[in-house]
Amino acid sequence: MSRTLTEKILARAAGRTDVGAGEEIRARPDFVLAYELRGYTDAFARDMVAEFGVDRVPGPGRFAVFIDHRVPAKTPEDARLHDDTRAWCRAQDVALYDREGIGHQVAAEAGYAVPGAFVVHFDGHVSQLGAFGALALGLRANVLEAFVREHVTLTIPESVRVELSGGLGPGVMARDVWHELLRRLGPAFAAFQVVEFAGAGVEPLGLEGMQTITGLAMFAGAVSAIVPPTRAALAHAAGRARATIPPAWSDADAAYAARYTLALDEVEPLVAAPPDPANVRPLREAVGVPVHAGYLGSCVSGRLEDLRVAARVLAGRRVAPGFALHVVPTSRALMHAAAVEGLLATLVEAGAFVSSPSCDFCSGNIAAMAAGQRAVSTGTLNVPGRMGHPASEIYLCNAAVVAASAVEGRIADPRPYLAEVARG
Repeated sequence: MSRTLTEKILARAAGRTDVGAGEEIRARPDFVLAYELRGYTDAFARDMVAEFGVDRVPGPGRFAVFIDHRVPAKTPEDARLHDDTRAWCRAQDVALYDREGIGHQVAAEAGYAVPGAFVVHFDGHVSQLGAFGALALGLRANVLEAFVREHVTLTIPESVRVELSGGLGPGVMARDVWHELLRRLGPAFAAFQVVEFAGAGVEPLGLEGMQTITGLAMFAGAVSAIVPPTRAALAHAAGRARATIPPAWSDADAAYAARYTLALDEVEPLVAAPPDPANVRPLREAVGVPVHAGYLGSCVSGRLEDLRVAARVLAGRRVAPGFALHVVPTSRALMHAAAVEGLLATLVEAGAFVSSPSCDFCSGNIAAMAAGQRAVSTGTLNVPGRMGHPASEIYLCNAAVVAASAVEGRIADPRPYLAEVARG
């Protein structure tokens, strides 16, 4: 029977030779990931004992916890949660990545993004590990099962396939590819399904670009997103993979719930205007809207390609007076690489505030906006109150747009800036 990549990964995880969409299975995750957050990791530690009588996680080598929220700690309660998390990981012999960066990125750097792997988390943005050919599911409702049993119970989702072709034009980035799909297909085009990205357009987008796209899958109603392993993904895993897992690819005649195509050269810069990520419109319709703040970071941005394009736009320029530009590299390793490359110096000289990695700018726990303020952001959400007061507004866009808007103090098209750089 011909199968999709998702079906093949879950068949292996279930110890079966064949499974199909719609079947309920018990599958053993190769990796169980979590980050410290009150009401989640602390609740898991409590409930696994109180409700299940289990005092040790099954197979601690499969587990990893990331301290990436409330970083740095703003309250004694936050500091206590971090200490409790460290103590639990020591007691459980579970790997802890303490303020090394945003967990989904650090997981990829640390060897958990293995082509063919089955990964679970309670946060849906873990889907970005799909850029490496892993199936990573956010099991918010039942991830506790993974903390007390070897297997989790789930129904195998259907897959939709998106074929990408061509290449992006100047000033267009992976973020715009995702926005274009939402604009064309709507915010539920993959509801309860896995989006599989394939085609000749995938490799030119690179791993960083595909991390952005796959990491936003939940905003199409999808349970995850995945890319058949590319040469870059296989090379990334070589030497760092934390488990030996056979990579898998979809069969050519596998059955999909739907198939879509997108020519990348048809994509233009886009924004997701308030109040939700599906409110996508062309950038040109928003140019000139006054903005007060910019955020370049989050689990779906803040990587080297984002920092590089921002530095190209900002080199030799200054952030507009009164504009607050916050640049947050996604991990400590990426921050170091950006420093070595000179990108951070360029950004600081332009007036950006560069922070060490943290999830808190994205969630409004740091640099919160006041009522009436407006931001351009590479974050994940733009719902009211996401980055501060419910009466503030967020325009989601690519990193180049954030940088150009920082210069002008209003939403701006980055293409003239990039063309000027290209001319020398």
